[in-house]
Amino acid sequence: MVFMPPELAGIIRETPELRRAYLVGGCVRDVLLGRPPGRDFDIEVFGLDYDQLRLALGPWGRTDLVGRSFGVVKLSTGSGLNFDFTVPRKDSKVAPGHKGFRIEFDPAITPREAAARRDFTMNALMFDPRSGEVLDFFGGAADLRQGLLRHTGPAFVEDPLRVLRGMQFAGRFDLRAAPETAALARQIKGSYAELAVERVREEWFKWASQGGRPSAGLRFLVDTEWIDHWPEIKALIGVPQEPEWHPEGDVFTHTGHACDALARLPDWQAADAESRRVYMVAVLAHDFGKPATTQTALKEGRQRIVSPGHDEAGAALAKTFLERLGVPEGMVERVVPLVRHHLFHLGALTDRAVRRLAKRLEPENIEGLCLVMTADSMGRPPRPAAQPESVKALLERSRELNVRTLPPEPILKGRHLIEAGLRPGREFAAILARAYDAQLEGAFASLPGALAWLADRADFALPDDVKRKLRAGAEAGT
Repeated sequence: MVFMPPELAGIIRETPELRRAYLVGGCVRDVLLGRPPGRDFDIEVFGLDYDQLRLALGPWGRTDLVGRSFGVVKLSTGSGLNFDFTVPRKDSKVAPGHKGFRIEFDPAITPREAAARRDFTMNALMFDPRSGEVLDFFGGAADLRQGLLRHTGPAFVEDPLRVLRGMQFAGRFDLRAAPETAALARQIKGSYAELAVERVREEWFKWASQGGRPSAGLRFLVDTEWIDHWPEIKALIGVPQEPEWHPEGDVFTHTGHACDALARLPDWQAADAESRRVYMVAVLAHDFGKPATTQTALKEGRQRIVSPGHDEAGAALAKTFLERLGVPEGMVERVVPLVRHHLFHLGALTDRAVRRLAKRLEPENIEGLCLVMTADSMGRPPRPAAQPESVKALLERSRELNVRTLPPEPILKGRHLIEAGLRPGREFAAILARAYDAQLEGAFASLPGALAWLADRADFALPDDVKRKLRAGAEAGT
């Protein structure tokens, strides 16, 4: 197994002060999971204090000391890899909140003592670059093989954020909580209030952007009862669905399958991190409206379970969910319309409707909406996991109309009004807004058409000379 790049191996080998350096945490865990080494490497160095570590690393590149309060020296060598060297420390809880820890640095701490302060056994693994041995003091390797997420020790309760770290780890690596870890997390459920919103948001962002099996993260919240902190998600549990359309079970089960389906889509995997978060959260929230709208009704000659209006109801709940997490407004503006319009493909795909959809989704787009729709459809096992024909038709029609990734650009612009003799003023905005609306409706598709449309409008009370110039422009452009 390759645990570290040759560059790092050389630095450790050729620096005498690093004779007690060990790779720790995620870089060891990921290799044991069969994943290729990433770009980030954490190295814990025993037997040195912080200043000695900084001096030892100085010849190898630029050292960044912004992590001094946590005993971290960041080494940049220009290779594009990230090396974080730390001195061992002890963390003692002295007050509520994530700032309520007393940190003590002690070069004499043993590797086992240092590993004991880590959250989960899989993150307590260490690699000795000299012997090639994995140091596994708490059974982390066995837990990984069994798909278990187990806390390392009783200090787990000191920082409730560790439960949410467990949520995103479970989702990324398809793990389940060990029974004793789930029980411990339930005991500290009330300490959620200690967490700063930005710390909570960061763990949700990791869950939403790093793939794996997101449903395992949601199941982790259920097992630990931390699902209680997100009532929009908890409300999905047990909400029935029409078996013919949703043979997989209740809305919570469907949501988990849909999130997993999205994580498998190549277009989602290829998207940037922010877009992956947007689409995953949109899929998570797409049925938030069902608990309040689900009912039994006569449909197609038989009693069926339906949820009329759940798309609109879900959009409002998605907004509340995101605002409570302190999500940036730009992300809210992308997620909410995806939830609101996730059933669009089931209606008539007229040119007018598709153009208007592109505008209503802005700053998101039809391409992103189709990812959400596809995940929704594929999250219904044992039904075939395939993109619906209606979604394919929407993608094709939006491509033909050139609105797949952007709404139509306004044809009639302010400069055209000035050229026709109008002075800039308040009426400009009203004229341009009406013109764009008419363009979306299909009243015109070219500048000559737009000029002719405006010249014929009686409700704007345009001067006769302006109308003449508009008609002349329309005729000249024909």
